[in-house]
Amino acid sequence: MTFSQYGDYFYLYILLLTMIPAIILGLREKSTKYYGMIATIFMIFLIVGVNVSLKFLIAFIVMEVAVIKGYEYVRKKTDSKLIYRLFLLASMSPIIINKISPLTSFGAIGFIGISYLNFRAIQMVIEIYDGAIKEVKISTMLYFILFFPTLSSGPIDRSRRFEKELEKKIPRDEYINDYLIPGFKKIFMGIGYKFVIAFMINIFLMSRIPSKPSFTSVICYMYTYSLYLFFDFGGYSLFAVGTSYIFGIQAPDNFNKPFLSKDMKEFWTRWHISLSRWFGDYIFSRFVIASMRKKRFKKRATASHVAQMITMLVMGAWHGLTWYYIAYGVYQGLVLVLTDIYQKKSKFYKKHKKEKWFEIVQIVVTFHIACFGLLIFSGHYA
Repeated sequence: MTFSQYGDYFYLYILLLTMIPAIILGLREKSTKYYGMIATIFMIFLIVGVNVSLKFLIAFIVMEVAVIKGYEYVRKKTDSKLIYRLFLLASMSPIIINKISPLTSFGAIGFIGISYLNFRAIQMVIEIYDGAIKEVKISTMLYFILFFPTLSSGPIDRSRRFEKELEKKIPRDEYINDYLIPGFKKIFMGIGYKFVIAFMINIFLMSRIPSKPSFTSVICYMYTYSLYLFFDFGGYSLFAVGTSYIFGIQAPDNFNKPFLSKDMKEFWTRWHISLSRWFGDYIFSRFVIASMRKKRFKKRATASHVAQMITMLVMGAWHGLTWYYIAYGVYQGLVLVLTDIYQKKSKFYKKHKKEKWFEIVQIVVTFHIACFGLLIFSGHYA
């Protein structure tokens, strides 16, 4: 028997029982690190189950430990880019296999949360190459990658930040005010988002839209699905972040009122924040910097636009190799490029961008653009 993480009240009941020792440790100013590791193993068995998915998870962990520790050793001997890329490719191979396997006769190969776990491992290989990570402790690395509150729904944390929080001694008052109370607030918000608002949108609105496509049904589905996805996924994220707080880790927030964004560039700083930052740091920024260094383009703006297209195309493919995910990536890339061009060249925009009425107009327009993108993402009419 397996449980959908944060998917029903019974799982939340088990989660609450699991939290009690962590709360006691926090109130007594003791580290939750070792209890958190035990809780993570227990929750993995509940979420992943004792089946073929667990075997895939174990194989993934063994391979990633070998790759990360192997590259840590090799990096001290050489800074060869070829060797780095080979280790990076090895680290990326699980998510590549996971995305390609549904298109083969073998069927899907992987386990729940593989993307989030793999991104954490890939990030460590990159930062070992950069020199930001000098030493990798296997126990800490395993806890970082497998940390159960963020197993299936993120957010995608960074290893150095996680380790710093893990080793921090938290006074009782600080634990209560900065971890325990905010953690439960986020969990209760998650209950409201997922089990109340998202549930009502699904039952009373989305499920009643005719499946046969028409202009009206498509428009209705576009807005209801966008709101449903936000409150459902936002709820998952609040659960994950809130639980992390209880266990002494202030995991980064994943959503920040995205539908109040004034343009799509701002939208991606508010929607699935940890994922967009990961792609921004490890794909977009690195492509732009490398392009300018190698003089691939005459203008930095061109490098930025190409990087935006590549980043969003990869993000689309990360969700899956079906045509609508790829189309979603292309759409988001084009929107970002066109937004950048408009803001740089439009005299009207430059003249009015700080005026309140224009900000409201931008929010409304951005909301529609974002919702159309999520309609593509849904693949509902594919």
